[in-house]
Amino acid sequence: LDQMGLTAVATVPAGHLAHGQRRQLEIAMALAGRPRLLLLDEPAAGLSAIEVGRLVELLQALPRAVAVLLVEHRLDLVYALSDTVTVLRDGQTLAAGTPDEIRTSPLVRQAYADGVA
Repeated sequence: LDQMGLTAVATVPAGHLAHGQRRQLEIAMALAGRPRLLLLDEPAAGLSAIEVGRLVELLQALPRAVAVLLVEHRLDLVYALSDTVTVLRDGQTLAAGTPDEIRTSPLVRQAYADGVA
């Protein structure tokens, strides 16, 4: 709870926590089992900018031994957290590479310009 920034609300029932705190609690519960792989499906959904910043800090602080598979539409979050990015379109791989390669990829730029996210 301390690592997730939830010590102050340790006695608050989960149902009474704010949305961002619940998301942090979910990640804390997943990490309690000491996984080697953490699957996160749109962890920033519904979070404020401040909460997203905290989420980035929490995930960046994970040991390198924990691999994270992140499905996310917020590219700023993806770029901040990822070593490798794979962009899918219609269930097919559109591009794969480092965040810098994806950020500058003409294929990805065109897909996002077309409104595909």
